[in-house]
Amino acid sequence: MREELFRVMRAEVRSSLDVTQSADDGELMRRIERKVLSDSRAAAMTSGEKRTLVRRVYDSFRGLDILQPLVDDKSVTEIMINGHTEIFIERAGEVVRVPQRFESQEKLEDLVQSIVSGVNRIVNESSPIVDARLKDGSRVNVVLPPIALKGPTVTIRKFPERPMTLDDLVRHGALDEDAALLLKHLVRSRYNLFISGGTGSGKTTFLNALSQYIPPDERVITIEDSAELQIVTVPNLVSLETRNANMEGKGEISIRDLIRSSLRMRPNRIVVGEVRGAEALDMLQAMNTGHSGSLSTGHSNSAQDMVSRLETMVLSGADLPVAVVRQQISSAIDLIVHLSRLRDRSRRVVEISEVSGMEDGAVKLRNLFRFEEEGERDGRIVGCLRRSAEPMLRTDKLRDAGTADWRRLAGLPERR
Repeated sequence: MREELFRVMRAEVRSSLDVTQSADDGELMRRIERKVLSDSRAAAMTSGEKRTLVRRVYDSFRGLDILQPLVDDKSVTEIMINGHTEIFIERAGEVVRVPQRFESQEKLEDLVQSIVSGVNRIVNESSPIVDARLKDGSRVNVVLPPIALKGPTVTIRKFPERPMTLDDLVRHGALDEDAALLLKHLVRSRYNLFISGGTGSGKTTFLNALSQYIPPDERVITIEDSAELQIVTVPNLVSLETRNANMEGKGEISIRDLIRSSLRMRPNRIVVGEVRGAEALDMLQAMNTGHSGSLSTGHSNSAQDMVSRLETMVLSGADLPVAVVRQQISSAIDLIVHLSRLRDRSRRVVEISEVSGMEDGAVKLRNLFRFEEEGERDGRIVGCLRRSAEPMLRTDKLRDAGTADWRRLAGLPERR
């Protein structure tokens, strides 16, 4: 009955709208409210049910239809749509199915087109995969048939309204205070940091957190497939986003194009949201040509694995000797921070490694911190990020930045 009433109300509101004029959001909401309050079929509904009906009808015109309440719910971190009849959400690390469903595949397809067109993207049968974003910055990935066999598949990754800081991550148990203090000073001292981890390990959130410690007097260029970063501490900020090819296969702007262009924009630092392919070479060259303090992320299973993946990515776009590629990596990246999603669904920093140079023709990593598990309590893993006995070798930037306690931060014994 409630579903049928919603359809009737929506159809009657749509028929009452003047197609020659566009009603603003306030006028549309008032029109829906008047319709619901005056309709005898809604007389038996409670005031709360009427408010829900009004909101749902409004969202079908202006919002994200049945997804809008899930997007508005701050406890929901991910929304996964596997065709118009299956919707799953992630809340507090647990994935559950919700009862909501779209009326038809066409309704879901209409919503997809509305989302992607809002950020000047195109998705159709000939180009069935696209990354986009919502107005609130949430990341959206769309895969359409015939690639998606169940129907349009949409994944929405939500981000907190206020960017998390390293102090917030310490309170959430993602890392320890000692490691957080070191990372803050490394960012301020213009070390090139690379964040690695698997899908859903929190790389973008961590990159955002690190970015908050970039000095406000610097010029920063961010480069992303779909803009997600929320750097609020740097006034002189330029955000760049890739563009897909148009219907004729022209007009594509890639990560590589944006990195090359950014070098002519007088940046102090370049922040690349994620490297997945040949753009890794351009990122490494930027780090090696006077843009120290740059940041980026990539997918891997460990810090050492990230080095191997970077080699593969560079070689996919350039015919270079492996020894040259490894030398580029060892001179460009100062530290790798590896994140992981543990079996209790918590996201934690599990490794901080310094790129200490080359040894026997390979990039050598020096472990500074490693997560050590101590057991479980109430279903949650207990452990901490322990500093190793090995001190940092590349301490020149800490010293040059005038960091007062640089020896302690680097794990070196104090001079007497």
